[in-house]
Amino acid sequence: MIQIFPGRTAPIVLALIASLGCGAQGQSPPAAPLPRPAPTPAPVSSSPTAKTDSSPSWLTVDSAARTATLTLEVTAPPGAPSPLINRYHAGEARIIVPLGWTVRWNWRNADSVSPHSLVVMVQREKIPLEGGQSAFSNAMTRMVTSGLPEGATDQTTFVADEAGWYWLMCGVPGHALKGEWLELRVDPQAKAPAVQVKKRER
Repeated sequence: MIQIFPGRTAPIVLALIASLGCGAQGQSPPAAPLPRPAPTPAPVSSSPTAKTDSSPSWLTVDSAARTATLTLEVTAPPGAPSPLINRYHAGEARIIVPLGWTVRWNWRNADSVSPHSLVVMVQREKIPLEGGQSAFSNAMTRMVTSGLPEGATDQTTFVADEAGWYWLMCGVPGHALKGEWLELRVDPQAKAPAVQVKKRER
C-alpha cells in the first residue's frame, strides 16, 4: 500500500510512471501477422484457340467396343486454298483417339476435278510430298499416290496401338503440301474420342 504525504505527491507519481514505463519496455512486441500465401494461378490452356467437340456429326463413338468411326469426305469448294477434308484445311481439325482404340473410316472423294486418297503418317518436321508407309497396319485407302477418282469410296479399319502425333493426309503428290490434311492424336490419357477445331485466321 502506497502512502501519499503532503508535498511528496508529485515525486511519487513520477516514480510510478517511470517504473511502469520500464516494465513496458521489457515486454515483447506483438507478433506481426503472417503474410497470406499468394493464390495459385489457374492453369493456362495449351490450345486456347481450339474448341473441343466430343460428338461432331462425322464422328461416331462406341465406348463398349472401344471404336471410333469417322465419315470423311474430300471436297473442292470454289475459293478454297486446297481440297478440304470435311471442310477443314491444313490441320484445322484434330482428331483425338484413346490409345488402343479401333478406328474405322468411311471415306469418299467428292471432288470432280482431281483424284484423292487418305493415309495416316507419323508427323515429322515437314509434311511429305506424297503418301508413304502408313503408321498403322491398314491405315490407308487404295491407290495412295495415284488417288481414287470422283465418287470413289473406301472403308478401312485399324488399331491405334501407338501413342503419338500423326497426319491424316492425302497421299497424292503435292496435295498434303497444299493443306489437304487433318491431325490425328493417339492419346494415352484420353478417355474417349473427340475432335478439336482450331480457330481459323481471318
